[in-house]
Amino acid sequence: MTAGSSIDPNHPAFAHIPVWVQEKLSPKAVQTIQKVHDWVENECIPAEPIVKAQIEQDKKTEWKTPKLITELREKAKKEGLFNLFLPKSFGHLSPGLTNLEYSCCADIMGKCYWAAQTMNCHAPDTGNMELLAKYCNEEQKKKWLQPLLNGETFSAYSMTEPDVASSDATNISCRVEQDPSDPNMLVINGRKLYGNCKWNAELGFYILMACSDSNNPNPWSRHTMVIVPKDTPGFRMVRNLTIMGYDHAPEGHGEYLYTNARVPKENIILGMGRAFEIAQGRLGPGRIHHCMRLLGQTERAYELALLRATDPAKKPRGKLIGAFDSNIERLAHIRMTLDSLRGVVLNAAHTMDVRGNKAGKYAIAQCKVLVPAQCAELIDECMQMYGGQGLTQHTPLPEMWTYARFVRIADGPDAAHRHQGEISRTLWEMGN
Repeated sequence: MTAGSSIDPNHPAFAHIPVWVQEKLSPKAVQTIQKVHDWVENECIPAEPIVKAQIEQDKKTEWKTPKLITELREKAKKEGLFNLFLPKSFGHLSPGLTNLEYSCCADIMGKCYWAAQTMNCHAPDTGNMELLAKYCNEEQKKKWLQPLLNGETFSAYSMTEPDVASSDATNISCRVEQDPSDPNMLVINGRKLYGNCKWNAELGFYILMACSDSNNPNPWSRHTMVIVPKDTPGFRMVRNLTIMGYDHAPEGHGEYLYTNARVPKENIILGMGRAFEIAQGRLGPGRIHHCMRLLGQTERAYELALLRATDPAKKPRGKLIGAFDSNIERLAHIRMTLDSLRGVVLNAAHTMDVRGNKAGKYAIAQCKVLVPAQCAELIDECMQMYGGQGLTQHTPLPEMWTYARFVRIADGPDAAHRHQGEISRTLWEMGN
């Protein structure tokens, strides 16, 4: 049963959702999308200055989730707005939304950088929870997944390395081996970049991808994923990594060293040598979430540009900024490009629902290449509307642009996704 015909066309939550998508939304999805919209607009966006002030105050002594976000997380949980990202395929763990339906929610969440976190729908925890739900045994789920689903802790994902070309993950060289002195323990040695900052007091563990069998003739069977608790001896953070000048407290990123770090063998996920099997199951939905949130962020940048364009206090040469032909064309370009990009991502989400993540590789790669680059360009156009003020903290535009540029690298550079997309498309055409 769909609710396309019963959607209130005047509700702003559906203003930019294409008709073909509206017709596929269940009644529950329609209600959830409306609730997410009202939550972001009424609870999150107005609280941004308070959260920013709390982050700055807290990081003088300890990196932790701002008090207001923690309070909003509890409130969202009570209102049924928690863990919306888990697709129907996860059974009782899922709130029952398809990837397509959740994409509409994620788009709205993107209007406020941390809104997704209030609903426990933030990266990298979404990808990690999907991974743990799909590949862990029941004991591991109870120990590591349930606290994430409950919102009691946060997690990190550790794959990228500085010393190899890790956009080709078969090059990953951090080692995980059986401890020769104890068959029940593993020993880890290596160096990693990224992965959420250990300074975050509420971070619980890392999911590490490391090489366990470098001599295996099959390069796709050389690596293993293992859960590494944050406080593991021999595992230390060298420094916080700033992203284009921002420390991104309280989650941030880090540079890490593993020096004979020991973890129980029971922390292996799925089995030795099965990291790539797991990684492919993790990355598809996460990339969709990234892209949809980025569209929501760019939608808000466009709204800010409209406000500037129609501000009666800003009249160069006696005309509204939006009355100049060049700005009329600029705003039209932003609107049409945003709608086009949204169509690309919604198509990928629907492809995943209908044919699965593997069949959706091409559409996923297409999203990852097109959306971040185009969104960064569109946000830059919105900054132009503000002139010099658009480069300052008077608006969130500079941080929006920086995030868009970061997402263009997150999960791999454009070249890797173009390559993946071309391979996927070629194989699909050969098979048909």
